[in-house]
Amino acid sequence: MDHMGMTNALYTGEDRTAKCGTCTGFTLKMIAVVTMLIDHTAATILERALTCPSAGYITTAEAYNRWLIVYQIMRGIGRMAFPLYCFLLVEGFVHTRNVKKYLGRMAVFALISEIPFDMAFNRSFFDMSYNSVFLTLFLGLAVITLVHKVDDKLQIQDRSLLHRYLKCIAIVAVILAGMILAELLHTDYSAAGVAAIAIMYVLRSRRMTAFASGVVTLGLLSGTIEFLALFMLFPIWFYNGKRGHSAKYFFYAFYPVHLFLLSVICWFMGLGI
Repeated sequence: MDHMGMTNALYTGEDRTAKCGTCTGFTLKMIAVVTMLIDHTAATILERALTCPSAGYITTAEAYNRWLIVYQIMRGIGRMAFPLYCFLLVEGFVHTRNVKKYLGRMAVFALISEIPFDMAFNRSFFDMSYNSVFLTLFLGLAVITLVHKVDDKLQIQDRSLLHRYLKCIAIVAVILAGMILAELLHTDYSAAGVAAIAIMYVLRSRRMTAFASGVVTLGLLSGTIEFLALFMLFPIWFYNGKRGHSAKYFFYAFYPVHLFLLSVICWFMGLGI
């Protein structure tokens, strides 16, 4: 059950997506992990091979053009991962029994992931100019936590137009503050990522609408080809709202571990750390 209850005035209506579907949260997480791995393999190993001809892996124009197409396809597949993680973050928040512990886990793994992220994408051991998507997810989680608190505090009997305006202003202010902070911290997807999470949360009573709106928001604000993530509407349609197999810490640990391993592979191939 939603730990916030279905009486929340911001979010009315019942989700009409497939309650008896066969797709669980575990299935969605596995899809997110696989698409992310494909994306990051291209963004690390393949990108370095393409941009470093002296390494000797791609030596002709024909080979370059062929591998460039492979690179673009892999990065396109990878566009499906982050919006799915945003959706799962909102689902986790809705169903968690302890929001503080959830925030704590996200904060810890955001810190743990920073060095592997810098090794993989900044080619250094520590670089604050571009920070991991785990930090974006943490900020998004913090924003929707505050949005819920604001909405809960303003659940009073006064239904006047002024009251509604004040509530909307307060919620928008929280979301904008999170977006600004993401920009200041130079996180992956930055403000667009936080906005997508907030949109998915506000519209969560309609999963399909929430996900599609989050993807469109992400694409419009980031200027990237995130619209390919709309293909993920198919598994979300069959999502039954159940957790499925429990492998919580595998999914947390996978992010820093796979980035570290990709960096090690690059190092062995002579493509830097």
